[in-house]
Amino acid sequence: MIMSNTWQAQLADAYIDPLTLLKDLGIDPNDLPEKIALRNDFAFKVTRSFAARMKLGDPRDPLLRQVLPSIEEAKMAPGFHLDPVGDLDAIEEPGLLHKYQGRVLLITTGACAIHCRYCFRRNFPYQEQQLAKRRESLSLERIKEDPSISEVILSGGDPLVLSNERLRTLVTAIAAIPSIERLRLHTRLPIVLPSRIDQELLAILQKTRLKVIVVIHSNHPNEINDEVHQALEALSLQGITLLNQTVLLKGINDDADLLSHLSHRLFEVGVLPYYLHLLDRAQGTQHFEVEERKAKAIYEALLSRLPGYLVPKMVREEKGAPSKTPLIG
Repeated sequence: MIMSNTWQAQLADAYIDPLTLLKDLGIDPNDLPEKIALRNDFAFKVTRSFAARMKLGDPRDPLLRQVLPSIEEAKMAPGFHLDPVGDLDAIEEPGLLHKYQGRVLLITTGACAIHCRYCFRRNFPYQEQQLAKRRESLSLERIKEDPSISEVILSGGDPLVLSNERLRTLVTAIAAIPSIERLRLHTRLPIVLPSRIDQELLAILQKTRLKVIVVIHSNHPNEINDEVHQALEALSLQGITLLNQTVLLKGINDDADLLSHLSHRLFEVGVLPYYLHLLDRAQGTQHFEVEERKAKAIYEALLSRLPGYLVPKMVREEKGAPSKTPLIG
């Protein structure tokens, strides 16, 4: 797999056909544990950087299974919904979500560098509800009008898919609101496209008056290679707080030894484990769900194996709740 030079070129060169990826990995589709879905409303996309960390010839590779579309996605399951965490009910302006006290979330884009098959926003109406440039002033004005808001979260999609110019404009506008103290970015790009962490982006995040927190998303220790380490180290050297969110996924990381290894690996590269999420029950994701009793047993094992600062909080996000719901107090 040959990598392009710039992050933009690498993003444009992502795999968009699962059969091409399988061919490059030397995997026969007939050997997959679940039949592949070649037609799906939720498109296939994975960066070549992320794919290069998949094991050749292994149809059960945990990184591959996160991105490969399955016919299981077409099945309807009770309790699984198009809007599993109540995003639509929390919209104040297109692109502006206000769920929790003191902080708001901006849906900056519907684009991602990778399409994780368990995505809780796989059915989100981005066309109508993302932060378009023409709507931005309305959302920022709403934030300014509420002095109780001290933190703005950039989400999506993935906010780091945006250009540096667009991010600079947005960060500058947020920093101009007196009540805002912190800027949080939720992003998978440092993991799946580490070249995105370029010098211009680092300068944007370093120069703002806001305290910056970057929440990455890694589910498996195999995702963290030297290139990812370098990207995370570059962020850390700017004084940026780095946290990680993991989603507990059946057949991928539902194992205490593996999750313990992930916590140690994250700490090695300067990231603190933050949340271990139970699956958000989005329609089409039911085959990834880990039964709650097993999830709690895994977590109890983590508590006995890790120092407290390396144990992520196990939580579930529930529609209408005032915060994430801890599974074990």
